[in-house]
Amino acid sequence: GCSSSFRECRGCRGDEGRVLLSSGPSGGTTSTTTMVPVLDALWEDRDVRFDISFQQMKVRSGEALIDCLDSIEDTKGNNGDKGRLLVTNLRIIWHSLAIPRVNLSVGYNCIINITTRTANSKLRGQTEALYILTKCNNTRFEFIFTSVVPGSPRLFTTVIAVHRAYETSKIYRDLKLRGALIQNKQLRLLPQEQVYDKINGVWNLSSDQGNLGTFFITNVRIVWHANMNDSFNVSIPYLQIRSIKIRDSKFGLALVIESSQQSGGYVLGFKIDPVEKLQEAVKEINSLHKVYSTCPIFGVQYEMEEKPQPLEDLTVEQVQDDVEIEPEEPTDAFVAYFADTNKQHDREPVYSEELGLAVEKLKDGFTLQGLWEVMS
Repeated sequence: GCSSSFRECRGCRGDEGRVLLSSGPSGGTTSTTTMVPVLDALWEDRDVRFDISFQQMKVRSGEALIDCLDSIEDTKGNNGDKGRLLVTNLRIIWHSLAIPRVNLSVGYNCIINITTRTANSKLRGQTEALYILTKCNNTRFEFIFTSVVPGSPRLFTTVIAVHRAYETSKIYRDLKLRGALIQNKQLRLLPQEQVYDKINGVWNLSSDQGNLGTFFITNVRIVWHANMNDSFNVSIPYLQIRSIKIRDSKFGLALVIESSQQSGGYVLGFKIDPVEKLQEAVKEINSLHKVYSTCPIFGVQYEMEEKPQPLEDLTVEQVQDDVEIEPEEPTDAFVAYFADTNKQHDREPVYSEELGLAVEKLKDGFTLQGLWEVMS
């Protein structure tokens, strides 16, 4: 029985469900709660954005400023321009000190690799720099940050350590199947996690006969595990819950949890008896989810010895210049950050008859006409 996969429930919607949501007595759904879409509103750790507004530079609920580094150059896109790098538990933000509206936000979930390499900085010359390779919406961007302060390792140590803390705390944010969640029949608590309820005798309805197990409701997530096999389990963070319903099933009234599309679009069913206990559990989950939505716990823990100033004090509100600039050809801020992963140095210049200029030799397979079409 415990060998059944949770994925058997995936895609069961409405009255079409094979097991979980099979048609029951007339009346169908008795209760439906569409959760506050915390995940839908969360972009900070899952996106790469350029020239964001002052409002988007502010920390969102649950986001915390970890470190602030002055005198940081964005060597890839704004070489020679001194700026400030803000490190939060969800992303890094760089903005120009001279023109704060020139900025970028890089979410940790987009980062593929972080390394240190030598770069050519207009402010420092040949120096050690932080290289960050990212992927967002199937596009790769590369960022190079250089500390203008000689001999300061903080740029490297802070960003690398905070990103590692983000990577090792995904259990707070991602739905997890068959994880190392249970030890001696007890939930292995995460830092900042508290168990609010433990319900015995809860059936998971992902197979024809169901699996008997135990339910844990905490301030961060919902966890179920089979009593006969602790490794048959699921951890569902509130961040990934799309809706909670009480529905009729062939087993009677069941608690139905639908996860976000990002987490796989699972539909998980649980049988809790008696009905009063089922209703209490739903009420408790809704209440805890509401508290979580107000101030999410993302689980990224890293503390500096010296506390930085609040982010609001460090970002400068963008003031509308009293100057009218004639519009030129539109430019995209992100073009400068496209990652050419195989390029180690500039290619030799060649004369272009089309342009009447010397240009960098194009990569094989590229044409000037093709590049113009991309820009347009």
